[in-house]
Amino acid sequence: DVVPVPVLFRKAGYYTCVGGFGAAGDKLGKTDYNFEWDRTMYDGNDWAGRKPGQPFFMQVQLHGGKYRGQAPNATWQNRVKKELGANTDPAAVVLPPYYPRDPVILQDWADYLDCCRYTDKEVGDVVARLEKEKLLDNTVVFFMTDHGISHARGKQFLYDEGTHVPFVVRGPGVAKGATRDDLIEHIDLTATSLALAGIDVPKWMQGRNVLAKDYAKRDAVFAARDRCDETMEHLRSVRTGQFKYIRNYMNQRPHLQPCRYKDEKAVVQRLRELHAGKKLDALTEKLLFAETRPAEELYDLAADPHEVTNLAADPKHKATLEALRKKLAEWE
Repeated sequence: DVVPVPVLFRKAGYYTCVGGFGAAGDKLGKTDYNFEWDRTMYDGNDWAGRKPGQPFFMQVQLHGGKYRGQAPNATWQNRVKKELGANTDPAAVVLPPYYPRDPVILQDWADYLDCCRYTDKEVGDVVARLEKEKLLDNTVVFFMTDHGISHARGKQFLYDEGTHVPFVVRGPGVAKGATRDDLIEHIDLTATSLALAGIDVPKWMQGRNVLAKDYAKRDAVFAARDRCDETMEHLRSVRTGQFKYIRNYMNQRPHLQPCRYKDEKAVVQRLRELHAGKKLDALTEKLLFAETRPAEELYDLAADPHEVTNLAADPKHKATLEALRKKLAEWE
């Protein structure tokens, strides 16, 4: 009974397409959905295939952080230097406090930042094409990512390192230069896109139009993680403007469970080497390599943005813990 957004756009007369990295010939862009879907919901992989004057709905899938691969490599670094003029200096990288300033980790983080710079260039290329084709003034452009950096506490986990992603919008009906700090979720892209196109937002849709005049700001956002590839996990979180509550339902397992995808990354391999050699500090050992995890975690994000001090057992924060525990339990 899932009705994907492209289906709703197509029914409204839009040319639907998904392209970008890896899309060539008749091949579509990234479509690794976790359910069976009908390929006909997309008309192609580029808006160039539409009829004259036909409105279009396109997803441009960029390669982002994946450009750097599983480990620091000269090929990517040379490409960055050639196309952007210079590489990010690993020595200038500021790491979260739970990562050691190890050369492998610093270089990978620097390469990731260069991925961000390169992505910025690619977004500029898309905008320039829209402008050249005289489409920019009548097109709404969203920019977002699907997760944070793929390090040991980022992608696949519910700390802000993994869940805090950009959400940038430009186009008709969007105030130029405005910024907001309210909480939104990935799913809000759906309702916002449909509303801007004048398409009725289905009542069953949980996403909200964040640009609506009567938009009611969320008091909390939720996140979840279960199985990733072959690695079993069961995590849930609720985040307010100040606090993050995480429930570890499989807390008897370590944070860095064996995971082929993660374990092939040079960063994780290096962390495991340093752990085996007893060369990590107490904070890193506690957060990344403890044999078990607490069932509940509570962080004051205003005072502790890197989420290193768990307040779940602190009597001073008992009321906050219980309130967020209840809010998560009632989440549908």
